[in-house]
Amino acid sequence: MNDRQKFSNLLGLARKAGKLITGEQQVLQSIRSQKAKLVVISTDLGMATQKKISDKSETYQVPLLSFMDRLVLSQAIGQPRAVVAIEDQGFAKALLKLNIEEGA
Repeated sequence: MNDRQKFSNLLGLARKAGKLITGEQQVLQSIRSQKAKLVVISTDLGMATQKKISDKSETYQVPLLSFMDRLVLSQAIGQPRAVVAIEDQGFAKALLKLNIEEGA
């Protein structure tokens, strides 16, 4: 199993554990309330939304990853979404530890 598959599996586990927030407005609220520990956005997200999420993540110092498209992200979490936030430090740490780089 490669790191991308592990990443997708961990996202699915986080969702089942209730530690995954989906959708633009809910993710922005999670970032503002400082509950988000990691934000994952799809590579094919609209530019305006991408900038909004990116700027908010930077302001609140929340790590942001973007390396999978909307279809792959949606399959990983079982819902059609392009933006998710992880609200659990353990899941966030495990996902960041996989060290997946953009374009890899």
